[in-house]
Amino acid sequence: MRRRARRTTLATLLLAAGATACLTGCQSGQDDTSSGDTTRSAGSAESAQSASASPSAAASTPQEPFTGLTGAQISERALKATTEARSLRMTGTVPDEESGGTIKIDIALDRRGDCAGTMGMNGQGEAELIKTGDTLYLKYDERFLRAQSKGEPQADTEALVSLLAGRWTKMSAGGADAKEMAGFCDLDKLLEDAGGSDDDTPTTVTRGKATTVDDTPAFTLYETDGSERNTVYVATEGKPYLLRFESGSKQEPGALSFTGYDEPVPAEPPSGEVLDLDDLDGMST
Repeated sequence: MRRRARRTTLATLLLAAGATACLTGCQSGQDDTSSGDTTRSAGSAESAQSASASPSAAASTPQEPFTGLTGAQISERALKATTEARSLRMTGTVPDEESGGTIKIDIALDRRGDCAGTMGMNGQGEAELIKTGDTLYLKYDERFLRAQSKGEPQADTEALVSLLAGRWTKMSAGGADAKEMAGFCDLDKLLEDAGGSDDDTPTTVTRGKATTVDDTPAFTLYETDGSERNTVYVATEGKPYLLRFESGSKQEPGALSFTGYDEPVPAEPPSGEVLDLDDLDGMST
């Protein structure tokens, strides 16, 4: 069971890291600066004319975000800002290739390797995850344990549920059962994957229009790779962070939002009784 749970969490974070890498291809792609901008460009021209006649009118007229930049240039700025972040939070859904279902995630992580959040699989329960320092903490609810134990003997499933459901567990982050997963709690690794790619396939990036993402001012970019068209939202106030990624792939649908940039990650050890799984392994050998 622990191996299944570990694989599930690994799949979640790997897919999330892959989605973040959507920015990678945007740096060298071709660009169409006219896409989605006709109305706003006309508005900008009118504003410029008004500005020459009335300074006060110019001051009150909002400027088009990223004026004069191509989609590729905006994406390059977003990539730089995002990969320089000290921490961030990812929320949303990503596909799970093994089950054909959907993984729901909400996790904050930082460059120290600390992380905290939750994950669910196909709407079948939830697991909580905390990594702080060299220790990994996990807590599963009953539905999650039963869903991940399908195919196992009934007696084993009941014993597992009785032992782990609703109970915090811990193990060494460097141990065999946790080392790989704990590695993906490291923001350095995730952003390293986002900042580089071996894929030489050209990607076209086109400008969209100004919008908002959860009440945050944003600008839309469209990333086209072959028949797939992904949508990327970049912050227009403060640093141009990536705010949201929406996959246009039928094979790998999903969407992820990115918030909490440079904010502390709430990776505190859980209070109360915690079951030490490393001790249980020692007793069983």
